[in-house]
Amino acid sequence: MHLSISSKILYTLVFASHWSASNAFNARGQSAFPFNAGFPIQKVLDTALNISTHSWEFGTATEALLELYDPDLSIFGAAPFTAAMRVASASTLPRGLAYALEKITLGTGANALADGDGAVGDPASLAVGAWLLGKKSGYEQYKAAAIETFGYVVGSAPRAWNGAISHRAFYVETWADFVSMAPPFLAYYGADTNNITALQEAVFQCQAYRDILHYNTTSANATFTGLWEHILGPYYNGDTGLWSTGNAWAAAGMTRILATVIKAPAFSSGSTTEPAEITQWRRTAITTLTTLIKEIIDAVIDAGDASYDGGLVRNYFNNPTIFGDISGSSLFAATVYRLVVLRPGVFGGKYVAWAEGIRKTLGSSFVDANGTTLTYVDANNGTARPAVNPLGWSDLNPWMAGSPEGQSFVVMLYAAWRDCRLAHHC
Repeated sequence: MHLSISSKILYTLVFASHWSASNAFNARGQSAFPFNAGFPIQKVLDTALNISTHSWEFGTATEALLELYDPDLSIFGAAPFTAAMRVASASTLPRGLAYALEKITLGTGANALADGDGAVGDPASLAVGAWLLGKKSGYEQYKAAAIETFGYVVGSAPRAWNGAISHRAFYVETWADFVSMAPPFLAYYGADTNNITALQEAVFQCQAYRDILHYNTTSANATFTGLWEHILGPYYNGDTGLWSTGNAWAAAGMTRILATVIKAPAFSSGSTTEPAEITQWRRTAITTLTTLIKEIIDAVIDAGDASYDGGLVRNYFNNPTIFGDISGSSLFAATVYRLVVLRPGVFGGKYVAWAEGIRKTLGSSFVDANGTTLTYVDANNGTARPAVNPLGWSDLNPWMAGSPEGQSFVVMLYAAWRDCRLAHHC
């Protein structure tokens, strides 16, 4: 079937209602909210969905919904590619896919899934959702759009001197954010189609981006060794600051790719046995990604008191006067919880303790600039604050009205913490 816009909205509302009522894991039959994190997570989610308006916000909310309501289908599930096979026969769409169905606007090239406003990566953040939608009969156009997105990103988008794919479509510019946008889909697509080259491209992008954005420290600022600068390029949007959310985007995206490398089915041709050279590449990739991620996470944890404000990571690590921010802090904590499960031998006690500190801070209160005591998460509407201005990362003033991506990051934190507890690692 081909759905009109009005039909898509009606269809999505029906399924969103179904999933809101059930609040259940598909495969586990458990509540999506088995634990009290200290803040009203359902309200946080509702606000995230209500205020998201841009392509990357839609993609981030889709990922958050999959992790929250359908953890077996998310890349952090035990067997995500087996779970993906069940989408075709499902009587109802998982809530995250129903949401993606509503938000995707089919187009061409860089905008095959949404209007990216000149971005390569932002529309691609919807590509995993589109690919999964395309597994169901009648939704083949979404699979085709995901494939077109893949082709554009790897074949047509500009690249930097070292092969890093530009985040911008009309000139070369590398953004730390990009690592959470397009590469996780390249990895997922490669794993789900037996395309080792696509998975290798995703891992390569992590390395190429690190080579460009890794902060060039000196003895005076060695504290920040391991962090990434935000944006580098010859044109418009350069930001050499150590933006916390940019670093969190990078760490989170690489963690999704790490999970994909670990969980990808065997790559083979004509047999069920994976060639030895691919198995060895996979081991090397796991080590490489773990090192790249740990480099950032260790820098965050070891950044020193001046980089924190009231228990949250400051909006910029290298600005000791700027506010602590729920967006970067929440995504970092969500990432750490995932790493504790994925690589427990590497990410142990001190990492859990650090993430727990962020979670507990979100359940507490702070005093704003006017001397008013506020909870970090509003008990009435779930707004998480203070956040970085979602459209102005260098804004020195905290954003109190709710950040779409920040709200989704808090949802990701909850889902990751819940899964870490269920796995008995937290």
